[in-house]
Amino acid sequence: MVVNEGLSIGALAARTGLAVSAIRYYEAQGLIRPWRNTGGQRRFERSDLRRLSFVMIAQQFGFTLPEIRTQLDRLPGGRTPTKADWARISAGFRARLDEKIETLTRLRDNLDGCIGCGCLSLPNCALYNPTDRAAEKGAGPRYLMGDRPEA
Repeated sequence: MVVNEGLSIGALAARTGLAVSAIRYYEAQGLIRPWRNTGGQRRFERSDLRRLSFVMIAQQFGFTLPEIRTQLDRLPGGRTPTKADWARISAGFRARLDEKIETLTRLRDNLDGCIGCGCLSLPNCALYNPTDRAAEKGAGPRYLMGDRPEA
């Protein structure tokens, strides 16, 4: 019978490119759950490589650690997650990613002109946002955030 010796924190750091301190932080945040060997050293499952990779990618897309932890908590305990497990939690982010893509597309398409802030500083604002109607919808670049000018 093969005994699972797990990965040391150094091996996990080397493989993920994360600092040991970052791995400890993610552990404190409940994103990974190492166990201790008989010598009291932290040991990690190989599946923690995927967990940490997911954390790094999700953070790049602007997800918070609590949001990421909520998704990771949906993974099974006691066994290595399967492709289907990962697909299930990825689906949880799909709607948010679609919203971000839509916002970035609007930004890209409108950045060279008015970004819908209601500043009234451009001649077009007199047409698209007379009397600063955008401000009635709330603070910030309302049209970029998805609000549409009233006809």
